[in-house]
Amino acid sequence: MNSGKRPGSGIVTIERHILAEQENFPDASGALTNLLYDIALAGKLIASRTTRAGLADVLGSTGATNVQGEQVQKLDVYAHKTICQLNDHTGRLAVMASEESENIIPIPETYETGEYVLVFDPLDGSSNIDFNVSVGTIFAIFKRTSDSGRGTVDDVLQKGSRIVAGGYMVYGSSTMMIYTAGAGVNGFTLDPSIGEFLLSHPDIRLPDEPKYYSVNQGYEKYWTEGIKRYTQWLQGEEGATRSLSLRYIGSMVADVHRTLFAGGVFYYPADSKDPSKPNGKLRLMYEAVPMGFLIEQAGGYASTGRGSVLDVTPKGLHERTPVFMGNRDLVEKAEYFIKKYDS
Repeated sequence: MNSGKRPGSGIVTIERHILAEQENFPDASGALTNLLYDIALAGKLIASRTTRAGLADVLGSTGATNVQGEQVQKLDVYAHKTICQLNDHTGRLAVMASEESENIIPIPETYETGEYVLVFDPLDGSSNIDFNVSVGTIFAIFKRTSDSGRGTVDDVLQKGSRIVAGGYMVYGSSTMMIYTAGAGVNGFTLDPSIGEFLLSHPDIRLPDEPKYYSVNQGYEKYWTEGIKRYTQWLQGEEGATRSLSLRYIGSMVADVHRTLFAGGVFYYPADSKDPSKPNGKLRLMYEAVPMGFLIEQAGGYASTGRGSVLDVTPKGLHERTPVFMGNRDLVEKAEYFIKKYDS
């Protein structure tokens, strides 16, 4: 879905933009175009709830715990159901997988299946909902690997290098959808007066001069020597010729969103705080792969600290991974410190 052929001047809706991209592929069936638009529609519905959270009965925990061992928020449930219900009957998907679901989400037997696979984190950063902090939805789309019929777990467990499209919605002072289909990154802002996403940030690229590093430095005592020295380098020590300012929200979508527009690096390394999570907190399929793919399409790099996130073959639906993403030189420096001190 190359964006080389741009829509004409004037107001560009997300539907118009996606359709214009499709014109560059004469053999395209339109299934991916419609799938992306359905994801945008889900974002509108979720945004309508997040902006009314203080007025509606959608704040707080359900009292349940998800497969990650985390408290399930009411908005988690709403976001998960919304995405599933908009996509389980269209005939475009073979299977889905969600951070909130222990197993794959099959397409009901009453509906046809399609050629794509959708994986998603319905509401990233949901622990911050009660504090009016920006949260978001993260998604990735793959082509199925099986020939036909109901999709399987093997259709979901694909390397990030096989991703077809990915991105996120961020629900904050405004609602934005940032996505890529493999040929650059574009951003759309929801105009609530007309209920439509409008192209506001075409051809997004990471700035050459980075400003911030984002990490939960409260975990520093649990880090390896390589991560500690890397962080000192970002602060202007360890032979660095510059220093970055620390900014950390604690919602991956919000932190990566800032990194994308201001430049810098977001990282969530492995730590020794919780022996049950030796690879850190973030999920490979639902968070690292979609956001890493988008960052790389914007000229950056996403790494586990020992190689590209997109080259990792997932072994399970809820596999966790260390993550470093942002300006390439900053991420490669993390790999250097980890190789030097942690090998």
